[in-house]
Amino acid sequence: MPAGNIITIDLGATKILSALINSKNRIMHRVKLPTQSDMGKAFVIKNIIESIDQIKIMGKLEDKDIKAICLGVPGIVNPHTGIIRLAPNLGIKKFDIKNELKKYTSIPVFVENDVNLAGLGIKKYEMKDKVKNMAVVFVGTGIGGALFFEGKIYRGSTFYAGEIGHMKVSPNGEFSAGVLETTLEKTASRLAIVSAIRKDLKKKKKSSLKNYSSHKKIIKSKLLQSALKNGDPVVTRHVKNASDAVGAVLGSLTTLLNLDTIVLGGGVIEAMAPFMMPRIKASFKKAVLKGMDKGVKIFATKLGDDAPLYGGISLAEEFLGGK
Repeated sequence: MPAGNIITIDLGATKILSALINSKNRIMHRVKLPTQSDMGKAFVIKNIIESIDQIKIMGKLEDKDIKAICLGVPGIVNPHTGIIRLAPNLGIKKFDIKNELKKYTSIPVFVENDVNLAGLGIKKYEMKDKVKNMAVVFVGTGIGGALFFEGKIYRGSTFYAGEIGHMKVSPNGEFSAGVLETTLEKTASRLAIVSAIRKDLKKKKKSSLKNYSSHKKIIKSKLLQSALKNGDPVVTRHVKNASDAVGAVLGSLTTLLNLDTIVLGGGVIEAMAPFMMPRIKASFKKAVLKGMDKGVKIFATKLGDDAPLYGGISLAEEFLGGK
């Protein structure tokens, strides 16, 4: 078998999703393992290598049959050196993950920010490379972004461009008014929505999630989706607030960057797109400079968890060239 395969790994705070993609750009096998970042960096590396080994067994492949391993990391990473500057959700700082992985495999390893990787996948496989100035924003446990200008990914001077989740917003989630004392991530991510819901639950506000006031019970996006469909007033209010905040920031971002395309993804959007997308668009229209919304396409990605997996193909092409 020719070495036309790649393995793409989406390293998340709780799970590692790995996939084998063949020379025809088809996902052939997938493996999902726990990250176990609370156990330290050594456990994370161990689980990444375990996922690679499982993929190789499923595909009946050896190292020589695979041209690249492409890893998406939720944090600031230098794709040229493979050094993670900071990945707060993994508890990792200043870690040369590329060289650490190379101790266990002879396959070339490339590392990228996870949303940048997803953005590369969306650009190539959803937009068919027919996009100029695009922002990709993933709303999940946290909020991250990727930027593309003139059809090329923009990583910034020190590789942290696109960190939209850390942009300052006012306490009510608006970007353009009030005292800027919190961030979009602390306002509109799943953790932020859940935190706001729990505050209301402790105040005994009526909700179908009344038994979830304790932090011991996890509120995931699908549970929020179910409560939203049933008209839960507490969940509806806070998901609406999150949608308004995302739309307002995207409007201001478009005023600054003159974007033509905005693609949203992540667990929160995937679970609640029918409710959130119309509100995000309405908030965007209010926030963007008058007239600058014309022609701007805003939609939710259809690739879901596959977006970063496909992004590995573009990353491998970028760093391997024609090899």
